[in-house]
Amino acid sequence: MTTEVNNNAATATSDALNSSTESQQKSLMAQRFRGFLPVVVDVETGGFNAETDALLEIAMVTLRMDDDGVLHPDQTISANIHPFDGANCNQEALDFTGIDPFDPERDAEFEIDAISSMLQVVRKEVKQQGCTRAVLVGHNAHFDHGFLRAAVARNDIKRDPFHPFSSFDTASISAIAYGQTVLAKSCITAGIEFDNSEAHSAAYDTFKTAELFCAIVNRYREIGGWPLTTPVE
Repeated sequence: MTTEVNNNAATATSDALNSSTESQQKSLMAQRFRGFLPVVVDVETGGFNAETDALLEIAMVTLRMDDDGVLHPDQTISANIHPFDGANCNQEALDFTGIDPFDPERDAEFEIDAISSMLQVVRKEVKQQGCTRAVLVGHNAHFDHGFLRAAVARNDIKRDPFHPFSSFDTASISAIAYGQTVLAKSCITAGIEFDNSEAHSAAYDTFKTAELFCAIVNRYREIGGWPLTTPVE
């Protein structure tokens, strides 16, 4: 009986040490977001219906966390996209974005090529940062996520690294952090420069959304909201 108790105690101690070692080996990013890697995404489109309206621009910004746990924008990748066959382009949407889908100087790519390439970068980042999968960050994230998922499905693209339904919406968290929901106003309130003449370009809006998301996460850390005093497994 004594031997069994000692063995059980030794096993429990070993398990605790292994668990502690595994926790230490996790990247700060993986620890902070429960194994998710936040990747900021923005799209410009020919309308509001992800199934029928054209995806015209897409951009992604990956994020990095330094040794002090401070979050920063990292890589920006973007592409102009050819409207898929049969895609609808509402003139009001084109007037709003200023995009001419058929301008030869857009140097546009087909959806399958641009998105496959971008997702490859995201998968590499997920692996390098010790995370299990990506989670989309967007300003009104449901809209961007819907168009990305529709394009992935339309082109039968495999190994989508993004969580299928979870996302981080900077419009919502900006309302809590700054009392603003519009991207430009949220950025200005956060002390981030915003040039309205550059807005509605996927690359510009994505980078500004990334700066905003990082500002909110880092500010929360500064005021003592992270790390938690009592970790939750």
